[in-house]
Amino acid sequence: MTAHEQDATVRVLVADDHPVVRSGLVGMLTVEPDVEVVGEVADGAAAVEAARELRPDLVLMDLRMPVLDGAAATARIVAEVPGVRVLVLTTYETDADILRAVEAGATGYLLKDTPRDQLVAGVRGAARGESALSPSVASRLVQQVRGEGERLTARELEVLAGVARGLSNAAVGRELFITEATVKTHLLRAFAKLGVDDRTHAVTVAMRRGLLPAP
Repeated sequence: MTAHEQDATVRVLVADDHPVVRSGLVGMLTVEPDVEVVGEVADGAAAVEAARELRPDLVLMDLRMPVLDGAAATARIVAEVPGVRVLVLTTYETDADILRAVEAGATGYLLKDTPRDQLVAGVRGAARGESALSPSVASRLVQQVRGEGERLTARELEVLAGVARGLSNAAVGRELFITEATVKTHLLRAFAKLGVDDRTHAVTVAMRRGLLPAP
């Protein structure tokens, strides 16, 4: 780290809907001489507004929040407030959560059980534009990249989500404004990618891989 980087203060906005967690993060970061917490918010929409107003270097973003979730808030901040980076800090590490956050433009993805020193280092690094990833998250991303050709499409996931809710093919088609034949085509493609041969197993495997939320 250069002398300039050592002297630079990282301005952080903390977004988390749990007051105790949020207070803990603020307290932990405030004692760092080169970190300044410029604000704290409890939902994704407030995070977007605060990012516009405060222009922090970094938003420390929870994923599961009311009004607007963390991934959607991340996408809006990246698109609307140039120069502000987002570091996701969450308890969730399913493939779907990770991919949504990364595709939204998050600079890093850390889990809430990350040791304090690593978390603070991640904040500093992410503010400089460096990727900060928990080891388990990095491993999942590598697996996703290697298997990218077999990743389910957004439409295939929508069809499976309908099936998981107990809808018939016809009902899924009506909900998604596609024909029943198209629903069957999406299901067959999903079956092939998941290595299964029926609806029940497809939903089970998708949930186990974190592609669909567990009931």
